[in-house]
Amino acid sequence: HGFPPWIMPTDGNLGDKNVQMGKPGHREGATMHVKKYLLKCLHRLQKGPGYTYKELLVWYCDNTNTHGPKRIICEGPKKKAVWFLLTLLFTALVCWQWGIFIRTYLSWEVSVSLSVGFKTMDFPAVTICNASPFKYSKVKHLLKDLDELMEAVLERILAPELSHANATRTLNSSIWNHTPLVLIDERNPYHPMVLDLFGDNHNGLTNSSASEKICNAHGCKMAMRLCSLNGTQCTFRNFTSATQAVTEWYSLQATNIFAQVPQQELVEMSYPGEQMILACLFGAEPCNYRNFTSIFYPHYGNCYIFNWGMTEKALPSANPGTEFGLKLILDIGQEDYVPFLASTAGVRLMLHEQRSYPFIRDEGIYAMSGTETSIGVLVDKLQRMGEPYSPCTVNGSEVPVQNFYSDYNTTYSIQACLRSCFQDHMIRSCKCGHYLYPLPHGEKYCNNRDFPDWAHCYSDLQMSVAQRETCIGMCKESCNDTQYKMTISMADWPSEASEVRQLGAEKGIVKLNIYFQEFNYRTIEESAANNLVWLLSNLGGQFGFWMGGSVLCLIEFGEIIIDFVWITIIKLVALAKSLRQRRAQASYSGPPPTVAELVEAHTNFGFQPDTAPRSPNTGPYPSEQALPIPGTPPPNYDSLRLQPLDVIESDSEGDAI
Repeated sequence: HGFPPWIMPTDGNLGDKNVQMGKPGHREGATMHVKKYLLKCLHRLQKGPGYTYKELLVWYCDNTNTHGPKRIICEGPKKKAVWFLLTLLFTALVCWQWGIFIRTYLSWEVSVSLSVGFKTMDFPAVTICNASPFKYSKVKHLLKDLDELMEAVLERILAPELSHANATRTLNSSIWNHTPLVLIDERNPYHPMVLDLFGDNHNGLTNSSASEKICNAHGCKMAMRLCSLNGTQCTFRNFTSATQAVTEWYSLQATNIFAQVPQQELVEMSYPGEQMILACLFGAEPCNYRNFTSIFYPHYGNCYIFNWGMTEKALPSANPGTEFGLKLILDIGQEDYVPFLASTAGVRLMLHEQRSYPFIRDEGIYAMSGTETSIGVLVDKLQRMGEPYSPCTVNGSEVPVQNFYSDYNTTYSIQACLRSCFQDHMIRSCKCGHYLYPLPHGEKYCNNRDFPDWAHCYSDLQMSVAQRETCIGMCKESCNDTQYKMTISMADWPSEASEVRQLGAEKGIVKLNIYFQEFNYRTIEESAANNLVWLLSNLGGQFGFWMGGSVLCLIEFGEIIIDFVWITIIKLVALAKSLRQRRAQASYSGPPPTVAELVEAHTNFGFQPDTAPRSPNTGPYPSEQALPIPGTPPPNYDSLRLQPLDVIESDSEGDAI
């Protein structure tokens, strides 16, 4: 029945069962094929190479499709040398050209294409903020001591004589002593003088009158002294003008104050939407402050976003032109501005994509009060290739920076990444977060009461080039971005003869017109300058031009490389085998043992029958037996073969298998 020899059934049922159990499966068959292949490789290694390196090269030159190698073996000695040099030269040229093309391909260069489209577009999100973050009537109690100190500083700078007359005024010295403004006299560069504005001299002068004789605000540099470690380590931040110095100093002190106030209270101190947004019209549809989304922006207080697209679909624009855009009339409440915190009167506005966070301080523009500002919008869409062509990201998931703006549920932007990175460095270095940026959970904002050294730490971090380079290196641009190009025009509004002016609405009122100039949009798209088709065509062109070769020639060259490796492996195995045999022969001091001696060495006489009694003095053999006849080792029959290796290999492999 064709049973395997290892299965001998005793009856029908058992035989069927054994046949069913003995039938090899797919896994056993695969294992047998692997063993067969390994066994053939072992026989090949044991037999040694069938040809030498020289024979392999001659065979390749005689059979290859590449021009040149055939002439090397077919021509005479002189032409053979010439063709060898030409082939070597052209091979070097091909390799050089290939290196250039491969290096160009791996540089991942891009080409930029510009296309113009026409379609109905979504109206951009519009963010508006007041230039003053808070109403002075609501934050006056918080800034009372700081404002009095600011007035004294201005008097000391602008009118030193009047400041002496008001010297008896009581000031909050704790604010001043923590971060004072100083004058630096550098007329003697080898011995600069540091003078406090209120007469505290750090280089030997004891009163303000002495400092006046030496230096005044117009002849000295003004700086802010920032100290840490209880005043033992101080740095000076210089300014080019007194105006800039006092503005930065006041802003820093106000940041310290507002950082200690809960955000909900700050929102209530800012301008409400129903007071700021007087009129709204989108196309032909009226709107009001309820159509705006409110967010708190530390620089500008309450900001309001129109068409943000967070909870509802973005509004499309029906047609280009002023009558199809957004019209706003805003009341900035200029009479209630914070005197020293807001030096500009107007509205800060920004156009951006839906669901993106508005970084209005960096990318916004001002609209003046008492004017009508018209803004015509053109759209540019940027599409980058991404890695490895452009270092950009689609959603920021691979950026190693925690996005502190994720609570707003906005899309990724490089501005959010850079500010999150700075806040992260601030928390690590200063143990607190800056008031102007979002705060991660569990951390606190910096202030003079809880973190006395924060101003010094913040100044060092802000001026650190290494910190900026680190954040720039970790953050990436967004692969898809939309930019809004604005054309701005302004006119006085209302006019002197207007009825609006007669109603007393000319002060602190801003009118805005935002619209699409046209529905044409530009798409700036990146594409690979050198793709794989370009690389293969150039490599093949150079190879065919200089060598007359093709892809088949490369396959032939790969084949000969594999043969070279195989011959080398066989020779190394044969060399290791010969070295092992030599070490085995070197272990014998005398001549090699005979066959009888080898048999005797492997014979256990404890199991031999005692055919005759032996005396204790007898040897291993009975006395009547003769000593073994010396013999010779068996011949190495493999060395006597006369047939070609291939014939012997096929027979022996079949027998072995």
